[in-house]
Amino acid sequence: MPTHQLQQHIAQLQQQLIATPSLDRAHREDLEALIAELQLQLQQESLALDSNLVDGFNLAVERFEVEHPTLTGTLRNLLQTLANMGI
Repeated sequence: MPTHQLQQHIAQLQQQLIATPSLDRAHREDLEALIAELQLQLQQESLALDSNLVDGFNLAVERFEVEHPTLTGTLRNLLQTLANMGI
């Protein structure tokens, strides 16, 4: 079940990236790279994600908190799901 929730958060995050053209290109690319790495880990069923990936999502939350609150909410949900999975 948590993996399904994680996939839902990823899909929601990807939709929000498409719907947020004002997002800085470099930040968008960083977030897309984090999403791609997370998806790769899920495909390999390797849920022992390294702390750098989680730290990257935490940094994104801090970075987008003021200007992109909806995106930040989705990132927080994703991080909470990871935490619930013990990651």
